[in-house]
Amino acid sequence: MLNFIIDMLKELSFFVGYVKSSNFKEILSKEQEEKYIKMLKTSDNDFAREQLITHNLRLVAHIAKKYDNCGILNDDLISVGTIGLIKAIDSFSIEKSKKLSSYLSRCIENEILMYIRSNKNNMNTIFLYDSLGEDEDGQEIRYEDIIASDNIDINEKVDKDNQIKKLFVHLKKLDDFELKILSLRYGLYGKKEHTQKEIGKLLNISRSYVSRIEKKALSKLLFEFLKNEN
Repeated sequence: MLNFIIDMLKELSFFVGYVKSSNFKEILSKEQEEKYIKMLKTSDNDFAREQLITHNLRLVAHIAKKYDNCGILNDDLISVGTIGLIKAIDSFSIEKSKKLSSYLSRCIENEILMYIRSNKNNMNTIFLYDSLGEDEDGQEIRYEDIIASDNIDINEKVDKDNQIKKLFVHLKKLDDFELKILSLRYGLYGKKEHTQKEIGKLLNISRSYVSRIEKKALSKLLFEFLKNEN
C-alpha cells in the first residue's frame, strides 16, 4: 500500500511541477474537453484524465494566488490545490455538473480553504503494539505485524513504521465504501488483495467505477499526508 501512496505522491509532484514552472498547456477547446470527458469512461481513461488535469493546472495557480496573504506558503497552497484538481477530475460527472471549469474551480478552492482552516498537526501518537483490529480469522493485527523485519536498516524501519502509523490514522478519513474498496484492493486489515475487476464482480459494480473510487480514496489519503506533514 505504501508503494502506491508513493506513486501517487510522485504523480502529485509531477503536476505541481507544471504549476510552479508556470509552463501551462493551452486551455482545451470545448470539443477537446468533451472528447476527454467521454474518454474517462473508456479504456483510455488514464490518458484522458492526465490531459484534463494538465490542461487545467493554470486554475490552481490562479486560485492559490488569491490566498497569498493567508500565512501559508504558496507552494503548499499549490500542492493542496493540485490535489483538489485531481479529486475533481476523478469525481466529475457530466450528469451532475454541466460546466467542467466551474466544478474544477469550486473543488480547488474548497480544498485550499479546508487546508487553511485545518492547518494544524493533530496526529495522534501510535505505538507498534497498538491494535489495528482483527483479520478474517479473528486474530488481532498490530502495527508491528505489517512491518517486514528481515535485514532492514533501523532508520528505514523507523521511517516505514512512521508512514504506516500515519496511513492507518488517515484511513479513518475515508467513508465506509472507500475504505472497503481500498481494503479489498490492497489487502488491508488482513483481507486478500483483489484486482479492480474482481472487486467489481464481488460488489456488482463496474471495474471503471472501482477505479474511480480507488483514485478518489487515494487522493483523500494524499491530502491527509500533506496536511499533517506541515
